[in-house]
Amino acid sequence: MKALVIHAAKDLRLEDTDDNKAPGNDELVIDTSVGGVCGSDLHYYNHGGIGPITLKQPMILGHEVSGVVSELGSKNLGFKVGDLVAVSPSRPCYHCTYCFEGMHNHCENMQFYGSAMPMPHIQGAFRQQLTAKASQCVSANGLSAGEAAMAEPFAVTLHATKRIGDLLGKKVLITGCGPIGILSIIAARLAGAAQIIATDIADNALAIAAGCGADKIINVLNEPTGLEPYSAGKGYFDVMYECSGNEQALAAGIASLKPRSILMQLGLGGDMSLPMMQLTAKEIDLRGSFRFHPEFKTAVEIMTSGAADVKPLISHTVDLSEAETAFLIANDRSKAMKTQISFNA
Repeated sequence: MKALVIHAAKDLRLEDTDDNKAPGNDELVIDTSVGGVCGSDLHYYNHGGIGPITLKQPMILGHEVSGVVSELGSKNLGFKVGDLVAVSPSRPCYHCTYCFEGMHNHCENMQFYGSAMPMPHIQGAFRQQLTAKASQCVSANGLSAGEAAMAEPFAVTLHATKRIGDLLGKKVLITGCGPIGILSIIAARLAGAAQIIATDIADNALAIAAGCGADKIINVLNEPTGLEPYSAGKGYFDVMYECSGNEQALAAGIASLKPRSILMQLGLGGDMSLPMMQLTAKEIDLRGSFRFHPEFKTAVEIMTSGAADVKPLISHTVDLSEAETAFLIANDRSKAMKTQISFNA
């Protein structure tokens, strides 16, 4: 079995691995179909880590995957051989304080695929075959394997949207139109947002944003003052999804938020300075959002129902034998939106 292993920055290897195991009674064996290259995968590839989290040993990357069930640990798991499933990377312990409080995404013993946070590292899902808990898997029959692999990033934005609360009739600003920004547009529209304006510096990303529900798009590289009209008076927007992790985007967005609005920070670009006086004087609520848990199943259900179309986000699919090319493509935001790897073509 082949797996995609990161050893250090720019040292990505396709290796043979035999770390898969026979399924327990509550597990499935899954032949991996598709894996999406995420921003965190790119951080490991480009920098050997994410901020203070650094690689200390080789690690299989990947956490956005779908696959086909090839073996059942028990016949009573609700799946059958041949089912397409989306596989959640979220594996909480279910017995720590935060799990008991229903905050599974903050589990103290989380086993999240492809994470160098603990030692030994949690091996990821970029491998040709995966043994997973049935509780991690959601039937994705009716979707393509590529769509099913989008459940993880979609769940991130659904969790953020739930953290925001009531969006019915609200005016929403999205800063940063990578996959999380585009999926935030879809999530906000599903939640009832009346107007959505999106900003980015890449025209191709903004074109996809417009196609996925943004009412207006602004290229802030070409129009650096494009948000200024929305800063008149005490601001315009009720909600801001900050998906870029860029300090300039954050500051410009805050200026356009109106009093008692909500700033939802999703972009992970490292620590940023905040204009605290503006936040305080406008009584703006700053909220963070981290991962997800129950929203993963909801993401698959929404896609399966046809209420959300994520196909426009899938810009490239690369065979596993050329996996490093997928990372090089994903690094080029002028060309790529979501780059996926085909594991068993």
